[in-house]
Amino acid sequence: MTMNATIDAAPEPDAVSQRLTFVLAAACGMVAANIYYAQPLIAPISAALGLSHAAAGLIVTMTQIGYGTGLLFIVPLGDLIENRTLICTVITLGAASLLAAAFATHAVPFLIAALFIGLGSVAVQIIIPYAAHLAPEAIRGRVVGNVSTGLMLGIMLARPVSSFVTAALSWHAVFFCSAALMIVLATVLWVTLPKRKPVGRMHYGALLMSMPHLARTTPLLRRRALYQAGLFGAFTLFWTVVPLQLASQFGFTQRGIALFALAGVAGVASAPIAGRLADSGHSRVATIVAMILVVAGFLVTHIGAAGSVLNLACLVVASVAIDFGVQGNVIVGFRAIFVLGHENRSRLNGLYMATFFAAGAAGSALGTWAFAQGGWPLASAIGLALPVASLIYAATE
Repeated sequence: MTMNATIDAAPEPDAVSQRLTFVLAAACGMVAANIYYAQPLIAPISAALGLSHAAAGLIVTMTQIGYGTGLLFIVPLGDLIENRTLICTVITLGAASLLAAAFATHAVPFLIAALFIGLGSVAVQIIIPYAAHLAPEAIRGRVVGNVSTGLMLGIMLARPVSSFVTAALSWHAVFFCSAALMIVLATVLWVTLPKRKPVGRMHYGALLMSMPHLARTTPLLRRRALYQAGLFGAFTLFWTVVPLQLASQFGFTQRGIALFALAGVAGVASAPIAGRLADSGHSRVATIVAMILVVAGFLVTHIGAAGSVLNLACLVVASVAIDFGVQGNVIVGFRAIFVLGHENRSRLNGLYMATFFAAGAAGSALGTWAFAQGGWPLASAIGLALPVASLIYAATE
């Protein structure tokens, strides 16, 4: 297949090569990382910009708002606009926003840039359905799983990378480097990716208006989105609260917390495994196992006295188990919704992601509040309740 071929609903068996899969996975990781670079840098950024402690959370919140907005208003364009052009345009928007953040010396310009960083980062959710379009039905789960491995690596590596770069240089350097990386990435993708012109002829307004109808008339989408909402809410709660626990109970520095975050990277191994299980018709088994892993992850955090070596080891085990379950389940969900219709994939993905991303934002906020009120016992109890709720809901399938 040539670079300029147009890919429709029936891809050729060799439409997505290992090289192209790697490029798409790397792109997902690099773009997704932009959402998470600022999370461990709230203290130095807020101090430099003159933000109060109460307002410091806006550094992350504005990016999340931008990302959520992009899921609903930009990602659906993948069903309307030629995908290579759309992907590269959105990544370029992200590059410009990162550059603006790097140059910012006052709070308002930085927060506006953070909003647009979130918008530019939704390119990753255009890439994943695009990869599903390229892949033949028989290996679609495997391809999506492999591409999503890059996404998970980007999410998990962003925090330690930004912490290390800031320690060596400054937080400005994190945004400068990422902006340069996005410019290079957009160029590579423009040269590498085959074109794909969607077959749909809707106007943008009709496209958006069709999304509530899709949500109402697609029970599988609702079910998979709610499954992942419980797991992702628990995931964001864990990764928001555990740095506070590590600092308060174990005396970890920023560098130590960054090293702990690297342990969770092992969870990305679940993505290709889950994809293969889904391709083999074992989606339900993979879903249940994923939920049990997240439940078990929160349970083991209570083994050993707080501050002990045993408890720290259990927190490491929990980080891997929770990440493994959450990442595996999202891949099974991708595989399930992407067979519902090639003409709707981007909109289905936008609805799927927006649902559990909202749950993730709520989990993060709830976790911070719970930790302030009752420490790790209360926060972890809420974290445990979320995958248990998903497991109970799964029993009704």
